[in-house]
Amino acid sequence: MTTTATNTKQFITAGQILEHWQGHRNLTRRVIDAFPEKELFEFSIGGMRPFARLAVELISIAGPGTKGIVESRMEAYDHEKFNPKTKEELLKRWDEETETINRYFAQISEERFQESFNLFGQYEFPVYQNILYFIDNEVHHRGQGYTYLRALGIEPPFFWERFPVL
Repeated sequence: MTTTATNTKQFITAGQILEHWQGHRNLTRRVIDAFPEKELFEFSIGGMRPFARLAVELISIAGPGTKGIVESRMEAYDHEKFNPKTKEELLKRWDEETETINRYFAQISEERFQESFNLFGQYEFPVYQNILYFIDNEVHHRGQGYTYLRALGIEPPFFWERFPVL
């Protein structure tokens, strides 16, 4: 009996995952920006949080989570630390956290993606699953933002337009 080695190609690279994630972040930023300021902070449906609070949650998880993975820190996240009062302040922090993600994501080696990591001291999963959680959570909350915008009579950005138009 002979054994044959096969070369397999990687399905997706770390750079492609980051590009995919940043496409989602770009779209979520556009959703934040589509809200009138008052409604961004006050409007809700069925007892859900206003979209500004959902955006603060995303800000409190993605950048600090990525940094925590790189620095092997497992501190609880705190979505009460940042309390923006204006859309401009929220968007500025969104952009800062996007840069934090870019800086720290680039420091995660291919091997680390398979390592188990206890994110925020709560969730023990491989690093790649933690990253996918960040993306999934953002998509989920952005869907709530779409619902709010439609209820306000505002056309949300097309969901497939995740990247800036050049």
